[in-house]
Amino acid sequence: MQFSQPIPLSLYVHYPWCVQKCPYCDFNSHTLGQNDEAAYIDALLRQLEQTLPSIWGRPIHSIFFGGGTPSLMSQAGLERFMSQARALLGFRPDIEITLEANPGTVDYEKFAGFREAGINRLSMGIQSFDDTKLKSLGRIHSSGEAQKAIQAAKDAGFKNFNLDLMFALPNQTLEEALADIEMALSFAPPHLSHYQLTLEPNTPFYKNPPVLPEDDLSWDMQLACQARLKEAGFEHYEVSGFTRPGQNCRHNLNYWQFGDYIGLGAGAHGKITDMALGVISRTQMPASPGGYVDMIQQGKLGRTTPVAEDEVVFEFMLNTLRLQAGFALSLFEQRTGLPLEMCQVQLDEMQSKGWASIDEGVLHLTQQGKTYLNEVLQIFLA
Repeated sequence: MQFSQPIPLSLYVHYPWCVQKCPYCDFNSHTLGQNDEAAYIDALLRQLEQTLPSIWGRPIHSIFFGGGTPSLMSQAGLERFMSQARALLGFRPDIEITLEANPGTVDYEKFAGFREAGINRLSMGIQSFDDTKLKSLGRIHSSGEAQKAIQAAKDAGFKNFNLDLMFALPNQTLEEALADIEMALSFAPPHLSHYQLTLEPNTPFYKNPPVLPEDDLSWDMQLACQARLKEAGFEHYEVSGFTRPGQNCRHNLNYWQFGDYIGLGAGAHGKITDMALGVISRTQMPASPGGYVDMIQQGKLGRTTPVAEDEVVFEFMLNTLRLQAGFALSLFEQRTGLPLEMCQVQLDEMQSKGWASIDEGVLHLTQQGKTYLNEVLQIFLA
């Protein structure tokens, strides 16, 4: 692999604890118990120090605190991490720093503390504004608490924020799905994430499924909500991402454009490109918070695996094909270090089947291609 241009670098920080685990969640999260925040932050900073040789001199474009429930972090702990990270890394002047927040764990003072610590963007897990639906999802907040939390964030000075909403919820009607959109729009969010509830393996919902809307109704919900968001001035720029002009999530966009990212914390994944050696590697940390802290304290790193060329092609397409506006084919060579000819056969097949078009060097999925995205991706598997 040969790289000619610098690859953007982001930082993901995983905070693994929640007040309680939602029955649909398959993320690496653990019920809040005897967690030692100080020891965990020590481990995060030590891992970051261990990572420095592989990313030395590269500025950080964005930081994302995910979880779990990062809004459970103390202001003091967050400030300690941020001050050390700034000392170790080069932050771009316009860096985007996002923190996920659960409405049941925040108030005005907490949001103000986050801003003081350096957070400049929030992603709030609302999921629904319907109390019945929230209860069925196992959420710890009510509709009223969600609305208060959004207003508190705005009052604390957050102008850049995302609201997470789900649809096709247990026993949900089309009218109820649209009502959630209307309530979200009333707060004038710059960004919305809108995605369908799915039953993931190894979750309580998978073992004991709730009554979900039929596929046709779920599809109607998706189309109706997307149409309402378009009417409200939102751009549908990623499969589940909707943004007002210029307000897209730069951190997530770096994922979809196959950029690099450091993954800190229990269960975190990372992707680092060594341009000099021509190698793309994946990193993975142990899922257990205790196991992660123990490993870092022993001076060990998690698993690092070089990515084979054929896997690089598939992973590039897995990410970039999520972009609704398509991507410049020149991005393939820039981010993979591979010649475009490696996937020319697949690109030709996509066009011959009516799944994609290429105009002035930009690949666009057709509506058929977006509908059958899984089939499209299959042709890039080795």
